[in-house]
Amino acid sequence: MKDECERKIEEFHLEFSEKKGFGRKRNPKFYTILYDWADSVVGAILLIFIIFAFFFRVVGVSGTSMVPTLSDGDWVAVSSINGHARRGDIVVVTQPNDVHEPLIKRVIAIGGDRLDIDLEKNTVSINGHQLKEPYIKEPINKSFGVDLPLTVPEGYVFVMGDNRNNSKDSRSPGVGMIDERYILGRTLFRFYPFKDSKIKYATFDLKKQVQGEVI
Repeated sequence: MKDECERKIEEFHLEFSEKKGFGRKRNPKFYTILYDWADSVVGAILLIFIIFAFFFRVVGVSGTSMVPTLSDGDWVAVSSINGHARRGDIVVVTQPNDVHEPLIKRVIAIGGDRLDIDLEKNTVSINGHQLKEPYIKEPINKSFGVDLPLTVPEGYVFVMGDNRNNSKDSRSPGVGMIDERYILGRTLFRFYPFKDSKIKYATFDLKKQVQGEVI
């Protein structure tokens, strides 16, 4: 009788374990899939780290001086410049200024250029040629005290914000012309917001936009 009771108890435990899944062996494929997934995640993280460390960095936009091209709160990918900055580049500048923070502006004139701003006609000219500037918010009507016309020294650039009348840039004595050694890099694309990654006129070639001869 005792043996029969013990046998029934063992059968009950066995049946209960089978119903609950106890005692079952894990499918080896489960661990393989889990390992592959974890390996892919780690690989993706390492790839992102390498890209950010060696190819570009992400910089936040603060303020409205680059409206309508860039807005406050945008995040952009910035790549180092090999050689010299180009007219039309949107660059991040780390040169000390009275704002006490990096600036993001558009390069208008480079070393050797003769720049003039006509506030009556609301135009900007380089080497005697008027620029076509579809990227600005509104026609320029402020010089912010800069003596014009002027010649940009070699190794420097003259920068302005696309929101011309609400931008602290090379027209201001507190910023001045930018030593190219203080250019962190040029913008490549908008990292955030994701839905609007392309930056309109980010690599605008001013050489092709003058009225008259190519500068």
